[in-house]
Amino acid sequence: MIKGFSIAWLAVLLIFVGLVLAACSAVNVNAGNNEKENEKVMGLFSKKTVAKTGLPANPNADIDYSNITAKEIYLAGGCFWGLEAYMARVYGVVDVVSGYANGRTENPSYEDLIYKNSGHAETVKVVYDPDRVDIDTLLKYYFKVIDPTSVNKQGNDRGEQYRTGIYYLQEDARPIIDQNIDGLKLKFDKPIVIEVEPLEHFYLAEDYHQDYLEKNPNGYCHINLFDVEEVIIDKAWYPKPSIDVLKARLTDAQFRVTQLNETERAFGNEYWDQFLPGIYVDVATGEPLFSSKDKFESGCGWPSFSRPISPDVVTYVKDSSFNMVRTEVRSRAGDSHLGHVFEDGPKDLGGLRFCINSASIAFIPLEQMQVKGYGYLIHLVDSK
Repeated sequence: MIKGFSIAWLAVLLIFVGLVLAACSAVNVNAGNNEKENEKVMGLFSKKTVAKTGLPANPNADIDYSNITAKEIYLAGGCFWGLEAYMARVYGVVDVVSGYANGRTENPSYEDLIYKNSGHAETVKVVYDPDRVDIDTLLKYYFKVIDPTSVNKQGNDRGEQYRTGIYYLQEDARPIIDQNIDGLKLKFDKPIVIEVEPLEHFYLAEDYHQDYLEKNPNGYCHINLFDVEEVIIDKAWYPKPSIDVLKARLTDAQFRVTQLNETERAFGNEYWDQFLPGIYVDVATGEPLFSSKDKFESGCGWPSFSRPISPDVVTYVKDSSFNMVRTEVRSRAGDSHLGHVFEDGPKDLGGLRFCINSASIAFIPLEQMQVKGYGYLIHLVDSK
């Protein structure tokens, strides 16, 4: 009786372990990008967005910019109240001020733009640290909050002063701007009408307009300032090494999981019970994937996250293995197998559970993020 009882329970235990392994991660022969699956998961994100009020935190507030060689770019995108507050929150931006650029008169006032047809554009001067952010990234943030096909209109504001424009000082900026404009043309059927010119002149706007939303947090703004929290992570920053390099660089377990779509044991992996502040990156490329702020204890025995750092850094594939239909999660730049995403996560965190193999990710502690090149993501981890 005792022997039979032990064998029966052993069989039950083996079945249970097999089901748990299948529930969170498995071999997947279809490693290609499945656009329908991407749309499905992205739809879940959009339905579970939590409304926010007030102003987003400024990641530049505690950075010492006293010993840098700053650069400038001038951006027009409708009412400068919102664009000023938005660009000031892009990591690496030292200062932003509102003013009037490239018009037909000298020393214009706000009334000159509205009533005297001075021809100036409401523009923000963006001073930035080139060691922390470049023009390419600044323009990507800028494009997120303007309609590049709209002539003399952004949001509810209409008039020549509300046109879109990129005004530059250094000639070497022009090819970068043109390349970004060309990229926009591929995304829109209508013509791109952003004015791209050298800066002719820039006059500071009245004190009333400077830091307007900081002084009036509930003031008018045609921009969703929280769009700045959707960080831009360029795929080109994290190229995938060759298979030979990966074999030499990764451990056997890391290679088998990320490149051969295998899975690791539950409760026996590196990060399932770790909750230190920092980020988790693709072990194959270093592309940032998850923040410790979004990590939670799920009880499944693998690291669990409510969302990726940015929706752009992961892709989704329909997985029909083990007689189940699930959604596999893969890294964007490295196409590494990461795990799966489920809809049984905490409701207050959005309802999703990204169940991820520890062997697919590397942990970068908060105190090492700056020196390892992830300083632009510190504000997503540090709660100060």
